Amino acid sequence: MQLFKDYTFDAAHFLPYVPEDHKCRRMHGHTYRVRLCLEGPLDPKLGWVRDFADIKKYWKPLEERLDHHLINDIPGLENPTAEHIAIWIYRQLKPDLQELAYVELYETPRSGVRYSGELEN
Repeated sequence: MQLFKDYTFDAAHFLPYVPEDHKCRRMHGHTYRVRLCLEGPLDPKLGWVRDFADIKKYWKPLEERLDHHLINDIPGLENPTAEHIAIWIYRQLKPDLQELAYVELYETPRSGVRYSGELEN
């Protein structure tokens, strides 16, 4: 069974390593949408993979670090591409949410990434 929970946060960033004339080199902002997808067996008694309230509990501290902040100032996100942000979120949550299968991060309604721990091996 897979379950998911979606969140949003607003933040500014800039990409320091793109060419000087690239529009993303300048500071700009996004309303990011994050989808946290968990996968595992149904608890036979409770009937769920994980309580949605647990997911929110682990997401909330990350949201407070990201929302209405300059993402470049967060350690580990100095080059905050969508890919790096998704990896960072995954690595922050995986120790507490072992069922975490992947993180999707949408930078715009039509552009995003999915990370499922491939770089953790």
